[in-house]
Amino acid sequence: MTDRAVRNILIVGGGTAGWMTAAALSAKLAGLPIALRLVESAEIGTVGVGEATVPHIRHFNAALGLDEADFMRKTQATYKLGIEFRGWGKPGDSYIHPFGAYGAAIGGVGFHHHWLRARQGGDPTPLEAYSLPVMAARQNRFAPPSSDLRSVASTYNYAYQFDAGLYAAYLRAYAEARGVVRTEGKVADVALRGADGFIEAITMENGERIEADLFIDCTGFRALLIGQTLGGRYLDWSRWLPNDRAVALPCATGGDGLTPYTRATADKAGWRWRIPLQHRTGNGYVYSSAHIGDDEALAGLLAGLDGPTDAEPNFLRFQAGRRDRAWIKNCVAIGLSSGFLEPLESTSIHLIQAGITKLLALFPDKGFDPLEIDEYNRLTAQQVELVRDFIILHFKATERSDTPYWDHVRTMEIPDSLARKIELFAGRGRIFQSDYDLFAEPSWIAVLLGQGIVPRQYDALVDTLPEAALVHRLKRMADLIGQTAQAMPDHQAFIARYCAADAAANIPA
Repeated sequence: MTDRAVRNILIVGGGTAGWMTAAALSAKLAGLPIALRLVESAEIGTVGVGEATVPHIRHFNAALGLDEADFMRKTQATYKLGIEFRGWGKPGDSYIHPFGAYGAAIGGVGFHHHWLRARQGGDPTPLEAYSLPVMAARQNRFAPPSSDLRSVASTYNYAYQFDAGLYAAYLRAYAEARGVVRTEGKVADVALRGADGFIEAITMENGERIEADLFIDCTGFRALLIGQTLGGRYLDWSRWLPNDRAVALPCATGGDGLTPYTRATADKAGWRWRIPLQHRTGNGYVYSSAHIGDDEALAGLLAGLDGPTDAEPNFLRFQAGRRDRAWIKNCVAIGLSSGFLEPLESTSIHLIQAGITKLLALFPDKGFDPLEIDEYNRLTAQQVELVRDFIILHFKATERSDTPYWDHVRTMEIPDSLARKIELFAGRGRIFQSDYDLFAEPSWIAVLLGQGIVPRQYDALVDTLPEAALVHRLKRMADLIGQTAQAMPDHQAFIARYCAADAAANIPA
């Protein structure tokens, strides 16, 4: 450590973003003379409705050394093999976006091209028959993937569905055990250095002044440091993502029970989520206030619940978009303070994780190299915009015109970057990706084909395989996947054996 080294880090705000940041920094900076402190107020609520994740969360937990069974017990977690989309292409439709592959490439050509050829030849087998996580999810089955890469049981991944409040509490205990100091209270003032405009200190309502070298803004939509203090502009994406309201309401688990997948059901002016946890089911309606009122949205949500509610409805307001810079001077915004994309593909927690990962990769000294800050901001913008395009795709790729809302999103203009992807796929099934794209090729295939964008042609190299050989190969593949799914244990039974929660012990601090 030099005299230019960062020695004091202050995280402003708790919740999932604050405690994920505190936990990761306390683990990765262990052994260095760096003081970590987090300030939060119990009087300021957190959004806390994002209870579903993508598989990358497993890497985050593993990096912290968390025991999976213990983590799942303490957060009332269930497993997640993907997301079911109901009614998105047109009313009555259903497809699952899986965390795994469709079939296997043949002759170096992507599987979906072979499936398209068979389909054009009259084979009615649906694409999902070639996806092990989809077939398992449809039967409410789950088992961890095999480590044997030669096995079809290695062709998928999984994520979690958990209580975000319990996860934050779990990580708080982890971080405090590793030296993070928590201060309860509200921030009354933020002081800037006169020489360069860097943040010098915050002052709490009780008069305590807290100085730091590096400040991390986890204050959610308030963006107290990055926005209100440092003037980071917010880039509005509502022209592509018009939903600006949500109402969340948990209920008792019923209906389809403890499904190993999240559900997103298209509705009159948006969509409804269903996330089954061990102790309850999370529900919500994400909608456009230009197309439906709060009371009608709540009525629509209540009509689709599995069982009795166990809380009051929580109404949220937001605007899709991002900060023009997530890192300004000596302040890094992580979580909602850096931007917001609606929870359609469960990306909020991943974007927190990505922000933390980049901060550690570009960890500064007190000089705060502008080149490294620019790189952080460039990568952040690129990653968020790739996720943005994937989410917009769900709304644009629809045949629905049954309500003004769906007619609007179906006909709206979209970013050029997304328009090119759609056109490439619609022509000959081509998908080209950036290294920073969170969603791999199977994810794009799932949504594009699931919502009715079928390529006009397939890759010409597919025709090198005789048709009879192709039909035989695809049948063997589908049979093997179906048999493997059938052999998996029931999802709820697997949880009961491996990580059943003690409900009485799971009360957030």
